[in-house]
Amino acid sequence: MTAAPSVPYRQRPKRLRDATLLETPAVLAGKIRGLSNPRTLTWLACVPVALFGLGLFNLSAHAADLPELTPAFLINNLWLLVAAILVIFMNAGFAMVEAGMCRQKNAVNILAKNLIVFALAASAYWIIGYSLMYGEAVVPGWLFFGKGGFLGLFFDPAVTPDMVKDGALVPSVDFLFQVAFAGTAATIVSGLVAERIKFGEFVVFSLVLVGFVYPIAGSWKWNADGWLNQIGFIDFAGSTLVHSVGAWAGIVGAIILGPRIGKFMDGKPQAIPGHNLAIATLGCLILWIGWYGFNPGSVLSMNETVPYIAVTTTLGAAGGAIAATILSQITGGKPDLTMTINGILAGLVGITAGCDGYSMPAAWVVGFLAGLLVVFSVAIVDKLGIDDPVGAWSVHGTCGIFGTLAVGLFNSDKGLLLGHGFAQLGLQILGALAYAVFVVVASFITWAVLGAVSGGIRVTETEELEGLDIGEHGMEAYPDFNTIST
Repeated sequence: MTAAPSVPYRQRPKRLRDATLLETPAVLAGKIRGLSNPRTLTWLACVPVALFGLGLFNLSAHAADLPELTPAFLINNLWLLVAAILVIFMNAGFAMVEAGMCRQKNAVNILAKNLIVFALAASAYWIIGYSLMYGEAVVPGWLFFGKGGFLGLFFDPAVTPDMVKDGALVPSVDFLFQVAFAGTAATIVSGLVAERIKFGEFVVFSLVLVGFVYPIAGSWKWNADGWLNQIGFIDFAGSTLVHSVGAWAGIVGAIILGPRIGKFMDGKPQAIPGHNLAIATLGCLILWIGWYGFNPGSVLSMNETVPYIAVTTTLGAAGGAIAATILSQITGGKPDLTMTINGILAGLVGITAGCDGYSMPAAWVVGFLAGLLVVFSVAIVDKLGIDDPVGAWSVHGTCGIFGTLAVGLFNSDKGLLLGHGFAQLGLQILGALAYAVFVVVASFITWAVLGAVSGGIRVTETEELEGLDIGEHGMEAYPDFNTIST
């Protein structure tokens, strides 16, 4: 018996030019940082498995043979796609307003939060949020689940012949529009907890808010079988469902966090000026433009009411800007640009719940009253010892509640001030209270659990003084300028 000659061991070449054709892929992979780590390779191996699973899911969602696409079908879906893009672009407006009204040493942190929050919203809402909001009844009126996707998650994107014939929205464009609203609710939280929250804890809270809290709350009205919708509560585009929900979640976090260092001295609030009001002003205008997707888009089709709602939205913003500017002139001696910005946003939030049911004069009045309220609210929040760096509670919370109640006062067909009794106002009060209780309790539990698990949701004193850009991200928004550590 003769032994086979041993094959000499060939060490893997370190240089690409020394590798054979078969050895080249391994050499290239070794040149990429991290790919030599077995754990990294294990995670990468999961990618094709996940894609395969998603592929199987999508195979079950083939569109049926469709008839010729009708003009109504095309224009309705095109309009809602444009509206969804406008609402998504509002993320840029929120980022600019918040960053501009805060200090430069925290600008990177604020921009990062506003960018990541929509990515989180899109993912969480796609996986489960949309199903919880628009699914089938589990607890009639209160809890829903299942939207035709895998295990009741996701949603079925199939387009049916009936959708084409009826000019209905395809599931994908409806999802895109709804997820834009979900992202807005989470973005509001960012402003209330700005300049002192840990980035990771904010990320986790946003996932919980968009994946569970917001869709469950939203289903009470915007799911046709929701209990608030069944009794007649009105919130056309989300003064409460989006703005107050985000504000309640945020103010709970702000109270738990406590005020920023230096905000209160001997119990008196101290002004902490923003670093770039030009950016904040641009952000305000972006939000105003985005609102034409927010409110007119909520018609969910292109018809004669879309331009009318665009006008009532404009009048609400105009009334809010004028009121806040005048009142800041009276109370402070000079017109305050930050109050003009917040007045515009307050008018937009205030008009959102009833923009389809107001006369044009009523729309302006609602916006004007919201503009007055936002100025008083900022002062009251300060007196309560709550630190709201950008006035997010006053804009989205105070004016979101007011906008919801204003429907019961000014609605052309059901408003108390137009001779239609107290019934609608009572329903509006009930709805606003229901959302407040649910979101406050859910948010408190979530913030508390996050704090217990992570050792607190606030950054250290050193990190706060140095700035979250350095402490949380290791970079600065303006590296060529000195950061003011105050």
